[in-house]
Amino acid sequence: MGSTRLPGKSMLDLAGAPLVGRILERVKRCQRLDEIVLAIPDTREDTPLSRLGEDYGVTVFAGSENDLVERYYEAAIASRADIVGRLPADNATPEPAEIDRIAQHHLSLERAGFSSNLTTVRGNGYPDGIGAEMFDFSLLAEVRERNTDPIQREHVHRNFFDYNTQQGVDESWCPISTVQCPPEFSRPDLVLDVNTDEQYQFIRELYEYLYPKNPRFHITDTIRWYDEVYVPGQHSRV
Repeated sequence: MGSTRLPGKSMLDLAGAPLVGRILERVKRCQRLDEIVLAIPDTREDTPLSRLGEDYGVTVFAGSENDLVERYYEAAIASRADIVGRLPADNATPEPAEIDRIAQHHLSLERAGFSSNLTTVRGNGYPDGIGAEMFDFSLLAEVRERNTDPIQREHVHRNFFDYNTQQGVDESWCPISTVQCPPEFSRPDLVLDVNTDEQYQFIRELYEYLYPKNPRFHITDTIRWYDEVYVPGQHSRV
């Protein structure tokens, strides 16, 4: 709720429900997750998110506002998680099957590491914002002990992998892994995050068009809308 670029974005309306509610609605369709935890800042400003999580029937954990490593660590301890899946709460159109795909892939690995299809990783072709990250709790515990840099503490993935440089921090310690995006929706040009008002208006329009037709709309529906219907700066044709 305390976003500086888009204040209160977590509760912004998407086709009649808050952004985070729409995310939870989709993630609850995943098959490979043992528990869904809404890990929020422990601030008064974020109290509406606590109530929202309870309304959607998921576990709510409140922790440090800026130290995300600590918040994830404490949430994982509370849930006795062996593996942590991370989905940022501004990725408004997560795909349950793709979250399951990266979870299953991670579970198949012989060594503890970091797996991601959250966005493009080493040419996997994924759109930005439909997948998730998976990392072993044992590695998160190590990071918590040895990394004190505020930037690394705020951005959990930077302790394992840098999306900008596409480089792992130390792959002898934490191997980096991904899965290939299915060709029918391999669109690394698409960004489905909500960080600015412009991005919110884009996602709001997407939901207004697709959700009434099919509340379980798929990334292929999003691509079809984007390619055939969406007109930047104008309301979508119906």
